[in-house]
Amino acid sequence: MARAASRMLGDRIRGGVVISNVTGEVPGPFEEFTGGHPLPTDDSERAGRRAIAMAESVAPEETLLVLLSGGASALMAVPADGITLDDKRRATEQLLRAGADIHTLNTVRKHLSAIKGGWLAARPPGRCVMFAVSDVVGDDLSVIASGPTVADASTFFDALDAIRRFGGEAGYPRAVVRRLEAGARGEVAETPKPGDDRLLRSSAAVVGSRRDAMDGAAAAAAQRGYHVAQIDEPVVGEARVAAAALLRAAEARAAALPRPACVVSSGETTVRVAGRGRGGRNQELALALALVSEPSPDRSPFAFASAGTDGIDGPTDAAGAIVDSSTLGRARAARLEHPSAYLDDNNAYAFFEALDDLIRTGPSGTNVGDLQAFLFS
Repeated sequence: MARAASRMLGDRIRGGVVISNVTGEVPGPFEEFTGGHPLPTDDSERAGRRAIAMAESVAPEETLLVLLSGGASALMAVPADGITLDDKRRATEQLLRAGADIHTLNTVRKHLSAIKGGWLAARPPGRCVMFAVSDVVGDDLSVIASGPTVADASTFFDALDAIRRFGGEAGYPRAVVRRLEAGARGEVAETPKPGDDRLLRSSAAVVGSRRDAMDGAAAAAAQRGYHVAQIDEPVVGEARVAAAALLRAAEARAAALPRPACVVSSGETTVRVAGRGRGGRNQELALALALVSEPSPDRSPFAFASAGTDGIDGPTDAAGAIVDSSTLGRARAARLEHPSAYLDDNNAYAFFEALDDLIRTGPSGTNVGDLQAFLFS
C-alpha cells in the first residue's frame, strides 16, 4: 500500500510510517517499523507513538493519508493513560483465549488506547483520509484495526461488559478494570463519537475485503476447470461448531454443480482455548470438519482447505490446514488415536503436522480474513 501511494503521489509525500509484522523494501520517504501480531510488542508501541507524532505534525493545509490492513490493532499500539503495554497484551490475550470475536475484542482495545477509536484522526489540524483493506466480517470501519480514524459508537460500558462476559474482571489486569470502570462512570473521556467536531475533516473507505479473496479464489478455480459456487454468508462463530454447518452448506451448493466442483467461502471464526495444545482457528475449523465428514455412500469425495489470508493462523507458522475424505483413515493408519482429543486440547497443529497437511505460505503482507475452499470430484 505504501509503494502504491509512493507511485501515485511521488514527491507530494512529505514523510510517512510503514508498520508491518514483516520487513521489506519501503519507499524512500517512509520510516519502517516491525510490530507484533496478534499481541503488541514494544516495537508496536514505538510505531504507534511515531504515528501520533506524525499526525500531530500535519499542517492545516496538509492531508494525513492512512492506509490500513487488518492486524493494525496489535501492530500499532499506544496504551491510554494509566495502562501499560503489558496490561494491553494481557487483556488481549485473555479475550482471545476466551473466544471473543473481533467486534468485542476491538471494543475493549479502543477503550485502552490513545490512538484507536478515532483518536488518531482527532490529532491533525488538517484533513485525514483513510483507505482500509478489511479483515472484519461486515467491513465496519470502526472495527477494522480498531478504527483509529473513524468515530466510535461503542462505550466504556460496552468494554466493561465484554471483559465480564469473557473471563470476568478477575482475569484482567487491575489497571484495565479500573480504567474501564472509571470510563463507565464518566470519569474518563470517551472515544470520539459520531458527529464529533474533531472528525469532521476525516473520511474513510474500504478498498479490499474477504469478497475480493473469494472472487480471486473462484477465478483461479474456474481457470483450472472447476465449476464454482460461492457461499455469501460469512463463516463465523466458534470454529468447532461452525464446521458442520459449513460442510452442509458446501455440499448443498455442490449438489447443483457439474463435476469437478469448487465451493468457496470466507469469514472469521473464533476459538475458545480450553486445552494446552497449539493451533489456530483455521486449523481448528479444518479438524472439526474432518470429524463430521466420515465417508459414506451418499457423500461425494472432497478436499477442504481453510487458511488465513495473512498467512498466519494463531501463534503458529501455518496459515491453516487441508482435510479430505481420507484424513481420518490416514490418521488411524498413523496411529493418531482419537482425533477428537486433539480438538479438545486445541492441538490441531500437532494433528495436521503429523499428516503433513498444514498449509505454510509465509506472511502475505495483507489480511482480508479467512478463506475456505471445497473441491468435489
